Amino acid sequence: MKESLFTYRDIWKISYPIIIGLVAQNIMLVIDTAFLGRVSDITLGAAAIGGVFYLTMVMLGTGFTVGAQIMIGRRNGERQLHAIGNVFDHAQVTLVIMAVILWFLLHFFTPILLEQFISSPAILKESLIFIDVRKYGLLFGFIVLGFNALYIGNTQTKVLSLSTFVMASINIVLDYVLIFGHYGFPEMGIAGAALATNIAEFFTFIFYISWAFAKRDHKKYKLFVRVVPDLKLLKSLLNLSVPVMFQYFFSFSAWFVFFLIIEHIGETALAASNIARSIYMVLMIPVWGLSVAVNTLVSNTIGRGQQHLVIPLILRVLIIGIVTNILLVQIILFLPIPIIGFYTESQALIEATQPLLRVIAVALIAFSAGMIIFNGLSGTGKTMLALKIEILAIIFYLLTTLLLALGLKAPAHVVWMVEIVYFSLMGLFAFIALKKANWREITV
Repeated sequence: MKESLFTYRDIWKISYPIIIGLVAQNIMLVIDTAFLGRVSDITLGAAAIGGVFYLTMVMLGTGFTVGAQIMIGRRNGERQLHAIGNVFDHAQVTLVIMAVILWFLLHFFTPILLEQFISSPAILKESLIFIDVRKYGLLFGFIVLGFNALYIGNTQTKVLSLSTFVMASINIVLDYVLIFGHYGFPEMGIAGAALATNIAEFFTFIFYISWAFAKRDHKKYKLFVRVVPDLKLLKSLLNLSVPVMFQYFFSFSAWFVFFLIIEHIGETALAASNIARSIYMVLMIPVWGLSVAVNTLVSNTIGRGQQHLVIPLILRVLIIGIVTNILLVQIILFLPIPIIGFYTESQALIEATQPLLRVIAVALIAFSAGMIIFNGLSGTGKTMLALKIEILAIIFYLLTTLLLALGLKAPAHVVWMVEIVYFSLMGLFAFIALKKANWREITV
């Protein structure tokens, strides 16, 4: 096979549809936050707690699909296209089972768990309303994640732009009519935001099924044909995916605990942190896209038998990510008030959010390095090592957060500085692992 390193153009060609898809997804979060910010500060704070708690559960499915994506990428690099369908089918069945289990966990244990941690009765009530509705989106949301893994793993990422455009368009329209009760619909508040996303995920599922059959991908990759489970394949898939599942779960669990700690600082601090979170996640989008891309590019490169090109590939993606985020942070440094004003008209909330934006401007640079290097390591198949790195970084993250917020009674913007340390540590440990660990001979 001809030896070649993915060019900057190749990297961008694979990354930009993922980035566009993430833009559409995060537009939904921005609109949700902006709409709920006009309902009340309590609702805005509850959306932070409820939303991050739900995402923590969903990260189990997302982590599983990253493992499937790595395996699909390896098969794609090996040009074993029919084997891709086998991986996909096993992944989708597993995701459906996971969705059912998580529904029951959310249904029976969420009230018990949140009551132990949330001090404000009003925020607790609104958070439970959000999760009670949102849990019905698990099934189709997880199936959509499986399709994302298929099309990222085989580098056919353009369809992600279309699927997330479908999701975002439906979600935004339904947000408007269901949150505020326009055009004869009931005024549902935070429950309307959850229901809108559930419906949008269902129609995205319909889109993906239609696309697979219209483009004859079901024949090209032999999708939807596996009836009898291949236990050896399933074991390999789980060995690859379970560490990533726990890695994602622990990562978002830490963020959930972070917001619980912020809630103890005060309702205004929590509402300001939710606005900062929304802006932060929007500005993360290009590097998230590059991180997803580097994961599958590394896997494809190893599938071609070109292991020695992996680190140069990661460094190319890293350069793109850092330069991109250096340019993006100028927006929040020079235009903080207009950006925050999109979310809220409260002057007190605007003033409380401004210092947070200065912190996340620095955190975004650390995020660029940490996430790209870390996902490059995962793409090699060393997912268990990646999990260990994540756990070490998270332990430090949470201990530092507790010390600053509850021990030293630091203001919210000082507590937010733990983001900088967290991503810096993760990137440093992952880089050392890439240089030292034996990942070149791993079979997935």
